[in-house]
Amino acid sequence: MIRLRVKEIARAKGFSQGRLSRVANIDENTLKRIYRDPYAIITTETLDKLAKALGVPSAELIEDVPDNKRD
Repeated sequence: MIRLRVKEIARAKGFSQGRLSRVANIDENTLKRIYRDPYAIITTETLDKLAKALGVPSAELIEDVPDNKRD
């Protein structure tokens, strides 16, 4: 199972949800959904936009976790 690390990386880099939404050119409701559910399904395009906005490789935004470890 893949877990998105967007929220924790954004916070570490000082991004608010609103700022990240604007910089990444992603709908704020989409970003809110990702923040609420780190197991949300997103497109590779959205992942790429978030990675570029945060200045990290796309791979840094995802974490492989065992199915039984879901938060």
